Amino acid sequence: MADARLTPETNGIRYGLFTAVGMVIYFIVASLFNLTARIEFSFFNAVILTVGVCMAVANFKRYRQDRMPYLQGFGTGIITAMIASVAFGFFFIIYAGVLNKHIMDGIRAKDLFGFDLSVTIAFLAILLQGAMAGVIISLVAMQYYKSPDHKPITGIE
Repeated sequence: MADARLTPETNGIRYGLFTAVGMVIYFIVASLFNLTARIEFSFFNAVILTVGVCMAVANFKRYRQDRMPYLQGFGTGIITAMIASVAFGFFFIIYAGVLNKHIMDGIRAKDLFGFDLSVTIAFLAILLQGAMAGVIISLVAMQYYKSPDHKPITGIE
């Protein structure tokens, strides 16, 4: 690992891809047990996203010898969530659009969108949910991972 070049972006991309793999594995397992039609099981994706964001922020803090700037830690969490959401969204397009076209029937029957729900709308919902959850998770995680001597900004420097 090239620690000398670890930035919030590279750290976020790495952990975002790891998080996306976790989400994909969970989705495939849920699909094998026919649990994808039950929307409440998608909540576990938020748990996986939370673990991924927290691991990314913790890794960045460890790299910075516990002296992590607040906005860089916040940014690495947001980037992690966005990369994970985009990668999982593209996987969903391939899975629901090519590999298992019948999965949308089960999701449509239980979803608020009804029969207007398409793979594209589901992709956009995945992106929106991941982005919004990522911002909130990163904000909460940074309260735990911020430097012990962190002082709020008192003025423009």
